[in-house]
Amino acid sequence: MAEIIQKDGTWTFDGETLRLTPGRDKNVGLLRRTLGELAVPLEALAGISLEQGKKAGRLRLRLRDGADPLLHATGGRLAEPHDPYQLTVESDRYGVAEYFTEEVRTALLLEQIPSGPVTGYLLPGPPLPLSVSAGDGTVSSDGERVRLEWNWKTEDAKAAAGPRTLAVADLEGVEWQPAAGLENGHLRFLVRHAPTKVPAKYDPNAVELWGFKKDPLMALVAAAVQARLPHPSAPAAPALDGPRAPEADGPAPPGRAAEDDHDALLRRLRELGELHRSGILTDEEFTLAKQAILKRM
Repeated sequence: MAEIIQKDGTWTFDGETLRLTPGRDKNVGLLRRTLGELAVPLEALAGISLEQGKKAGRLRLRLRDGADPLLHATGGRLAEPHDPYQLTVESDRYGVAEYFTEEVRTALLLEQIPSGPVTGYLLPGPPLPLSVSAGDGTVSSDGERVRLEWNWKTEDAKAAAGPRTLAVADLEGVEWQPAAGLENGHLRFLVRHAPTKVPAKYDPNAVELWGFKKDPLMALVAAAVQARLPHPSAPAAPALDGPRAPEADGPAPPGRAAEDDHDALLRRLRELGELHRSGILTDEEFTLAKQAILKRM
């Protein structure tokens, strides 16, 4: 096992999974602390690099495109303190960091892990239920529904409609944009067949973000919802020539069956992680069960 321990966090690698645990240093962002330990399967990695500076350096993980719903939802816009795939390394630990990097690269080579994009998420996303308050509202999700509630700072026209509940099945995407300079950010839920260009300040399907401390946590909600939407690179279900009545007692349509199976595998993966962390499953039992699930995914 390879391990590197820093004030910024601890990374361990057992040959199959990287465990990224945030540290307690004041420079660790709120999103990383809230997300907690992150288990990244080797199959999700595209590469690893070590950047060395005079006083400190940085380990960076590069994930395959489409492997992580958090990265997909944030589009590379997570600021450094909140990015779970970066680790600040003190200069006197460069030797350990180089060894860690070489171990991961060797495993990628031996296992012949491709660096190209994937067609299904390899990480489950943040656990649910989840509720975050920031900007002009509070967003909660249980995996099937998204609820938006407003506070005293909400624009009157939006608040007048009251709380809003959206079915995840009715969504086609999520937009998360952090505040930058004088431009406010937002978390917007894109409802199928209901496009809008209304600013987030007035959009009842969006929360406006002003750059305050808790704003990055909205990225967790975005990722949790994104993980339950069809993967953007998944093969589309074949089109039918005309409408067909559902077959009684017949198989589910291919697209729907694949989505249901993927969701079930994600739930099972999270359950296994909880059983392993609680000590019910040994390391060997967890590894075998996880490998079986990842092969099906």
